[in-house]
Formats: sequence, C-alpha cells, structure tokens
Amino acid sequence: MSLAVENRFFLVFVVVLLGFVGIAAMGCQAAHESSPEDTIEPVVSPVSVERGEYLVQITGCHDCHTPFVMGPSGPEPDMSRMLSGHPQDLVMPQPPELPEGPWVWLGAGTNTAFAGPWGLSYAINLTPHQNTGIGIWTEEMFVDSIRKGRHMGHARPVLPPMPWPAYQNMTDEDLESIFAYLKSIPEIDNRVPEAIPAETEG
Repeated sequence: MSLAVENRFFLVFVVVLLGFVGIAAMGCQAAHESSPEDTIEPVVSPVSVERGEYLVQITGCHDCHTPFVMGPSGPEPDMSRMLSGHPQDLVMPQPPELPEGPWVWLGAGTNTAFAGPWGLSYAINLTPHQNTGIGIWTEEMFVDSIRKGRHMGHARPVLPPMPWPAYQNMTDEDLESIFAYLKSIPEIDNRVPEAIPAETEG
C-alpha cells in the first residue's frame, strides 16, 4: 500500500475519531444541563397567603366586609378597618317598609348591613381577632361555611348578599389560601351584630 493511501486512511480515521469525541462531549454537556438539580423547579404549595390575598382582592370581599366611607370620588372602602365587618358603633334603625315593586332590599351606606326578604344581615368580621373575628375558626370550619352555606360550617344559614353559592365552586386550595391570608391580616376588635333571619325578625 502506498504512503499516500496510508496517509489518506489515517486522516479518515482521525476525522472519525474526532467526530466520536465531539458527540461524546456534547452528550456529557447535555446530561449535565438536564440534571435534576438544574432543571426541576422547587415544589411550591398551591396554598399560600399570597394567593389568598389575590383571591380576596378579585372576589370582592372588601365590597361588603370592609366598611365604606365617602371619599372624594364617592364611596370607597375604609382600609383602616380592613375586613372588620359592620362597624359595632353603627346601630342600624329598623329598615323602612318598601312598597310593592321591583325594589326588594336595602343596603347601608357602609355596604355592611342589608335588609330584604331574608331578614337582616351584617358583613361579619373576617380579621383573626379571637373574640370578635374568626380567630377561633379552624380551616375546616371556614371551608365548610362556604361549601355548605352555614355560619362556622354548621350553624345558621349564611344570608344574602353573601355569594357563597358562587364561592363554593372554588377549589379546596383556593379556600385554604383565603383562610391563610385572613389569618395573617391585622386583627380588629369589632363585634358585629347577629344576623336576624326573616322568620325571627321583629
């Protein structure tokens, strides 16, 4: 075999060898880049205070449970009393009788007290105060109150305008996140009046 032919075979051999080395090197790099330590995201619990705050904001909890005051552009929530419910120092008079017609319910200017065919209802204190808020509530009680439409999960019916039939479609993680958030906010000592269902009113 001539020297030229031998050189040609040697050159081909070197090229093939370098090709295999390059493929192996890329494989090692890919294996390193796809290692579990680098690519697997940390597991984040779907239940979180941050998610609960977001849900409280978008589902309108402040619309009834934070008393409204008159601001420069009209009624607005008084965030100094955030989610504390109907103010205990605002004693509501007996609601006036409405004439027969399309107007069938009344609401206080604070948007925390309501009268209608169901009776009288007040937005409760959702802060974690032990005596006047939901401080003694458990997560199970809170979830059951939404799922079953019962105060504390087993007591009197939750009265309008609380939209629990819509909220009961939330996932357990949604409701547990809301409860976690409510447990994290500042507690406010505010004793809301008891609701008066229509059958016991007057």
